[in-house]
Amino acid sequence: PASSPASMFPRPSPRSCDTFVALPPAAAGGRVVFGKNSDRPADEVQEIVHVPAAAHPPGAALECTYIKIEQVEKTHAVVLSRPSWLWGAEMGANEHGVCIGNEAVWGREEICDDEALLGMDLVRLGLERADTAEKALTVIVDLLEKYGQGGNCMESHMVFTYHNSFLIADRKEAWVLETSGKYWAAEKVEGVRNISNQLSITTKIDREHPELKEYAKSKGWWDGEKEFDFAATYSYVNTARMTTSRGRYCEGYKLLNKHKALRYISCICFLRLFFKSL
Repeated sequence: PASSPASMFPRPSPRSCDTFVALPPAAAGGRVVFGKNSDRPADEVQEIVHVPAAAHPPGAALECTYIKIEQVEKTHAVVLSRPSWLWGAEMGANEHGVCIGNEAVWGREEICDDEALLGMDLVRLGLERADTAEKALTVIVDLLEKYGQGGNCMESHMVFTYHNSFLIADRKEAWVLETSGKYWAAEKVEGVRNISNQLSITTKIDREHPELKEYAKSKGWWDGEKEFDFAATYSYVNTARMTTSRGRYCEGYKLLNKHKALRYISCICFLRLFFKSL
């Protein structure tokens, strides 16, 4: 029998999982540009779903992927892209223009095998409960402190667990939130930013877990004297080479900054021509 096109050209395996944002003036027209690609298994069903805003009775419980948590009084309408077997989402947006995407990250802190909130649960919870990017960040870190993160991120019996990083944006600003167990650091975005499957916040830390540095000292990861570098301390990333190596994070960083530079050059040229015409 003749071979089908599918058998002749097998579907390539997913190769990357990256999220990016561009804020004005790096993005044209005063817009915010947010995007994510995913490397979930190729045969996993990924749904696009709309969940309307809702009011909930006092004391209501919410069944997430693995655990129940307390529900809030009101949740916002959301559009989600999610694996069909779980409650949370890989990425999404809400009625207030808040967008969130997450990435798997690993580091020095041991990953808990216990079932808790998945990073994808935290994406959806941030969208349903916050009307700005920074409020979503607060929602996520508060839930992380209360319930923890953990559980298998695969529908199959193959165990795949990780910590999470998040890129959170609204119409005015964006934040990167990176976690290691219950510990976390957050960076307010300036211009453009991308995240991949590695910790990437270094010394620019705008918000942090109150015990972030003391815990690192107690583990012998930081001496308390040199400048604190989150990615270098909590993972094995060589942050000195992070934006010059050939990894996905570096390539995304270079591409975003190349186009940001072109955007600024275009703006300068326009302004020069404008003033010459006066």
